[in-house]
Amino acid sequence: MNTSQFFEKIRTYYNISEQAERAWERLLQQKEYRKGDNVLNIGQHPKKMSFVVSGLLSQHYIGENGDAVIKYFFPEQRIAASLSAMLANKPSEFSITALEDTTVLEYDFFEFRKLFDPFPDLARFYIAYNDLHWIIEKEPLEITFRTETAAKRYDDFLQKYPTLVQRIKKHHIASYLGITPTQLSRILLTNK
Repeated sequence: MNTSQFFEKIRTYYNISEQAERAWERLLQQKEYRKGDNVLNIGQHPKKMSFVVSGLLSQHYIGENGDAVIKYFFPEQRIAASLSAMLANKPSEFSITALEDTTVLEYDFFEFRKLFDPFPDLARFYIAYNDLHWIIEKEPLEITFRTETAAKRYDDFLQKYPTLVQRIKKHHIASYLGITPTQLSRILLTNK
């Protein structure tokens, strides 16, 4: 298992020590998921964080009409998890599914947090990562989804995930945008 890519990415958020790296590395396990496999199921008590080495995961819930509604995509070098369920120690309201064959480095979230006292630099990484991805990126996205048109949300999707358009099906994009595939087709025709 080559963890150099993992720690190279981690250090873009906070420059952790070699000692912290070694302690964290002992928690890492490489896991393979086939396209369509669930990394996490709705109702499951999550314990793992999954760093995407290669492939693509999506986080989704089941809407009122029974359709999957995609909340988030996790491409390479992102960490997928149901963090709120872990922090609240409750069942996940989301599933995380592989949209492609995916390789991840998984680690137990609760064992990772035990490393914060002996290695405060890991706590600083954790704060920096969550500040960026769960607050700075997420809050404007939530506002956009309530105030912007579907066409604007699609443009924002292209800005945030420029390479995903070629990798995922149109119904995944429509689900993420909160529109029907037909509405997405109209937007695509208008943008040509």
